This record gives sequence, C-alpha cells and structure tokens, in this order.
Amino acid sequence: MPLLVKDYTWTQTETTVYISVPLKGVKSGRVDVLYTDEFLKVSFPPFLFEAFLPEPVDDERSVAKLGNGVAVFTLLKKKKGLWKHLSKDIDKSQQRQIREEAVLKTQQRAVENSKVRAMKIQQDKKYTLETMMKFEEEERARVQRMKDEECARASAELEAWKEKQRKVSEEEEERPRLQETCVMHNKQIHKHRHTEKTCAVKPAQNNSTMEGQISGRKDKLKDPPPPRSAGCIKISFTPRVFPTALRESRVPEEEEWLRKQAEIRRLANSDLSELNDLKEEEKNPDWLKDKGDKFFRAGKYQAAVNAYDLAIKLNNHIPALFSNRAACHLKLRNLHKAIEDSSQTLELLTPAVSENAASRLKAHVRRGTAFCELELYVEGLQDYQAALKIEPNNEALQLDAKNIREIIQGTIHQS
Repeated sequence: MPLLVKDYTWTQTETTVYISVPLKGVKSGRVDVLYTDEFLKVSFPPFLFEAFLPEPVDDERSVAKLGNGVAVFTLLKKKKGLWKHLSKDIDKSQQRQIREEAVLKTQQRAVENSKVRAMKIQQDKKYTLETMMKFEEEERARVQRMKDEECARASAELEAWKEKQRKVSEEEEERPRLQETCVMHNKQIHKHRHTEKTCAVKPAQNNSTMEGQISGRKDKLKDPPPPRSAGCIKISFTPRVFPTALRESRVPEEEEWLRKQAEIRRLANSDLSELNDLKEEEKNPDWLKDKGDKFFRAGKYQAAVNAYDLAIKLNNHIPALFSNRAACHLKLRNLHKAIEDSSQTLELLTPAVSENAASRLKAHVRRGTAFCELELYVEGLQDYQAALKIEPNNEALQLDAKNIREIIQGTIHQS
C-alpha cells in the first residue's frame, strides 16, 4: 500500500488554487503527475498524493512545476468562488471511476498532442520542401536565362560571321571578272593607238582595207581569252587544347592544368585491388559521379553524398566530386563541410585557366553561400567578388554581392 502524503499545503483565491506537495527527497525524474479538470495525482513511490477536486478546473491552462524538493500546482478555476475543502468526500467506487476517466482523458490528450506534433512536423517538412523547390526553380530559371542569352549571343556572332564570309566570297568571285575587264580594256586602248599610228603613216590606204581591219578587231573582241583557273592553298595549323588565342593565353598555367588532368586519368586507371568487393561499375568514379548527380536532382542529398564519398576514395583528384558534394552539404545544412569541399575544389582547380573558369565560379559561389549562412559575411563577400572577377557581367552575382555588402555595412536588418 502506498503512503498517503498528508503534509501538503494549499491556498486559493476566487479564481486560482495553489497546491504545494513535498517530494520527500525523491528526484523530479521519478515523480509521476496526472491531473484533469476533476482529479489530481502525484505519485513518487512509496508515496502518493490524490485530490478529488470539489469543482472543475481548466486543465489546459493549469501549470505544474517540479523542483527544489516540492511539486507546485497552479490550478485555474472554471467558476469563481472559494472552496471549503481541497478534496471532496466520495465513496471508493466513485473514486475508481474518476481515476479511470482521468487515465482515459490523459491518454486521449497524449494522442491528440502527438497528432498535433506530427501535423506540425509534416507542415514544416512541406514548407521546407516547397521553399527548396522554389529555390531550385529560380536557380533553374536563372541558369536557363544565362543559357538563352549565351545562345542568342552565339547565334548573332554566327550570323555576323556568315555575312562576312558571304561578302568575302562575293569579292573573291568578282575579282577575276574585274581583272579580265581591265585586261581587255587595256588591250583595246593599245590596239586603238596602234591603228591611229598606222593610219597616219599610210594615208593612201583605201577604205575597204580599213573596214576589214576594224571588222577583224571586232571579231577578236567577241572571243575574249578564258579566265584563269582558281587556285586553292591549304593551310594547316597546330590544334590548341584551349580556345584562348596564344597571345592572350598563359602557357605555363595551361600546361600545368593539362598535366594535372593527365594525372587524374592515370589515377582513374590505377589498381583497385583493395576494393575488390565492389561491382565493376562501382569502381568507376565517373559512374559514381553520374549516380550522385541523379540522386541530387531527385532531392536525395545524403545518398548523393555517399556516392561522391566512394568516388573520392577511388580518385581524390577530380574537382567536380568535391564541388558537387559541397552542393549536397549546402542542402543538408552541413555548412562547415561545404566550405571544406569548396576549398578543396579550388585547390584542385589550380592553375586558373579558361577551361576551369566555370568550375571555379561555382566553387566560389558555394563557399561564399556557406560563409553567409554562418554569418561570416566578410569571407562570403570575398568569394562572391572572386566569382565576379571570373564573370563580371553576371547580374545575379552582382545583386548578391551588393546585398552582402549592405549587410556588412548595416544598411539592412536581418530577419
């Protein structure tokens, strides 16, 4: 049989009841509290305190606090007035019924609270998913705009080049005709001068002879010599790996970059005897990278991280693996890991050449984003400025850098 607590104290006002129950040296973690609008129980074996309240209270707004060796209850009355007793006198059958109803009410309240928590978690997940989808949609739209602008620019340049080539071709076709016309004109002038001299030396020549000579010249003019055949000069150039003109390129840096790429390919084909338990395709870093990319696009960021991890174990000299894993860590809010992977990406993308410019831009933006999420705005601004040096006309980067600069200067308030 439990020992009933008799040394409790209670006070009241017309709207509130205050009850203090000593815990007899028992720790708060071993105390079981149960209360409804008509019943209050504090159990801490072997002690027990029960109160069958004479009037109902608001159990939703009432408060129980445990600490310093005492349990304090603040019960709000539903009806104003003073109670004569804290617990009413009822028989054992009524007490048993009230206890059972209290247990049922407590269980129902726990189930409802669990449903509310589950609904709130579901709503939070839904809101997070919608926010991420919106962000990804905006990112895809921004990338598509950049692609469209680049495509339009390339199309305009191609049309201009075609027009220039057409004009050059027309000039090339016109040049032989002009040369032929000039030659014929010079011959006519020469023959005309020769005829005048002949007429001056032989004035007694009859008209019929002169007419025959003139008709002969006309017959010759009707059959001009054929144009010269066109020639074709073949010019061969040594192909360059980089699209930049040699006078604008940095040859030592480009050669260093090509050497690194060759080293990556050599490592990709190296012996993988320590990973014999993997399937054949799982030993290919490129296959694992594609797998991770598919997981990322499907929103399975942790699975993508696992794929990139294995690919990095196979070959840790591929910058794209670290860069893509940094993007996954950003989605998973692993901000310090995102900074580490972005830094490793930039280290592998040295020297800085035109071929790896786009990859360096992504790495700077991802590291800058992680810094800003950690409220390290100065470091984040440095990365965005480095990205702008690679692509100065990117409006989105310009706007982001401006916003970060304003945060540093304190001109906008963070929510």
